[in-house]
Amino acid sequence: MSSGPVGVAVVGAGVISKQYLRTLSAFPDLRVVGVADLDADRATAVAREHGVPVAGDVATVLAVPEVELVVNLTVPAAHAQVATQALQAGKHVYGEKPITLAPGEAEKVLAVAAERRLLVGNAPDTFLGAGLQSALRAVGAGLIGEPVAATTTVQGLGPERWHPDPAFFYQPGAGPLFDLGPYYLTSLVALFGGVSRVAASAARAREERVVGSGPRAGQVFPVAVATHVSALVEFASGVRATSVFSFDSALPRIQFEVTGTEGVLAVPDPNTFGGPLKVRADGADDWRDLPVVGRTDGRGLGVLDLARAIRGGGAPRASGALALHVLRTMTAITHSAEHAEFADVANCPTPPPVPADWDPEAATL
Repeated sequence: MSSGPVGVAVVGAGVISKQYLRTLSAFPDLRVVGVADLDADRATAVAREHGVPVAGDVATVLAVPEVELVVNLTVPAAHAQVATQALQAGKHVYGEKPITLAPGEAEKVLAVAAERRLLVGNAPDTFLGAGLQSALRAVGAGLIGEPVAATTTVQGLGPERWHPDPAFFYQPGAGPLFDLGPYYLTSLVALFGGVSRVAASAARAREERVVGSGPRAGQVFPVAVATHVSALVEFASGVRATSVFSFDSALPRIQFEVTGTEGVLAVPDPNTFGGPLKVRADGADDWRDLPVVGRTDGRGLGVLDLARAIRGGGAPRASGALALHVLRTMTAITHSAEHAEFADVANCPTPPPVPADWDPEAATL
């Protein structure tokens, strides 16, 4: 197909799928035609809830001719396998973060896509929302002068308190760095360009955790990754960021501040699509609110951007190349923490900004 809405299949009918399906169903340029899951009953239930005509296993939805784009919402350990399977079936792919568990796997996925002339996009797409795009415009307009440094912190007690099946959050490919880090690191790259090198320290507070809600409440599961990570991130542009990612803090905290030569910008939570956005100029006594302009639809903006790139022949902003760069950065942070040394990161292109009048609700295809 070369015109009309892009046919989409969602693979993975877990908790996050409902957010995607609610958003994707509202965009005229997309048509959700399939839901797949290892649990066929769950796939059927989710498809029925959202009015999706086809449900079944991965092979079932990949066989649907109208499916052009697969949204891969499986657990991190399955990202590479499902993405490769979809690409080999001739489908474009948009995946949840991280793109794969290791950079080598991601490179193979992107190589398959290139060979077959298919596009790969990847979460997070929150940086396409109004909050981060407004911050990007403020920095670009020189509102705080030249950016010098950033400070980001995201900490809490971890997802086992609310998620009904949280064990995968504590396995390779997750933990606070790989689960929450992509939101912060992707936004930092959008603001300052590619990362050049990192240094880090990490710790694991407990060897086991306990499920806090749902049918598995009270079950104990092992922790295989660091649960508190402190990183120094240097960008090729010369900006530095100090970032903390933690599942070990009884005090929840979200912080994202950019220091410039003429002030400080308080950036919204990069795990959201909206504001608030504030600035404090040098010499000012308090913060000043800035306008937040753009879209706050939710998860799925990146899927739409990819779909329009498929039809228009361009490249998506939330691209596989960007996701690979973020994965390389997180892998380098892990290496640095383990070996007590700086680790270099290969650069990547900065994603272009989203026009302030970008309209996902317009029928453009």
